[in-house]
Amino acid sequence: METSLEQRLSKLLDAYSHAYDIDRDVTVEDTVYPAMATYYLRDENYLISKQHVLSAVEQHEYVYFLLTDHLGAEELQAHIDRTKAAGLAKVRPHKDHMFSNVGLVVLANTIAPEAKKLIRRTHFRKYYKLSLQGWTEYQLAAMETSTNCFFSNPAGKGARSNLESNFAPRQTKKGVKK
Repeated sequence: METSLEQRLSKLLDAYSHAYDIDRDVTVEDTVYPAMATYYLRDENYLISKQHVLSAVEQHEYVYFLLTDHLGAEELQAHIDRTKAAGLAKVRPHKDHMFSNVGLVVLANTIAPEAKKLIRRTHFRKYYKLSLQGWTEYQLAAMETSTNCFFSNPAGKGARSNLESNFAPRQTKKGVKK
């Protein structure tokens, strides 16, 4: 049974919805992305009461989702630039800020070889005040649905493993009955 890109996106958003807030049909500049996931975590350590905070850490993540029939290198570069700029506009570094990651997850029927190279080579990391106020990394992951292959840049390994856990065919170990 062949599943459409929209059905795959719904399944993926279900997996993200446990820890992320999901927004549908998000417009960035002149492009509408079918979904965006936002993650926020603040962890504090107290001394005696909540009025005396010893330390605090904030983590943010902004993930954009893209569905396309064919992904070319030029189109991918435009989406990378657009989502990176939109994500960086949301970052507010301060003393408790640990990191704010920006990401793009692509579900495409086919991906051009040049786009696959671009996915693997995309790298962006920005430090705020010598990393005393945190950093930002750009995470990129993609799935080619026609071949069931997964790609990511080094920072996007977490998003890639999320794609694989939801869409990779289950393999059984030899000698183990399921």
